[in-house]
Amino acid sequence: MGRKVILTLMSVIFVFTFAGIGMAAEKGNKRKGKYTYRKVYKACSERGEVDSAKPIVNPDVKTQAQWKRVFDNKEFDEFACKQEWDKLSEKDLLDIFTYLHDHAADSPTPAKCK
Repeated sequence: MGRKVILTLMSVIFVFTFAGIGMAAEKGNKRKGKYTYRKVYKACSERGEVDSAKPIVNPDVKTQAQWKRVFDNKEFDEFACKQEWDKLSEKDLLDIFTYLHDHAADSPTPAKCK
């Protein structure tokens, strides 16, 4: 009887451990993403490609699914500042995606760049 209890307990721990690992997908840092997103436009503005250092695309102009599609396909044309976007690392892109996705129009906390 004792072995069955221990075996059952170990099985439950095993299942929860692997379920937790599977659910822990890589996610970026939305605070760094917001900073990096603004930094891209500041550099672009200093170079003279855009008029303002304020990002031209707010997070709430798309849904979460639309942001996912943009970053999956790497379609950054609407953002302008191609030179700056081409320099971003995968980690920077993940952080920016997390910021935009987490504050999309259909998210619990939609946001606009201020």
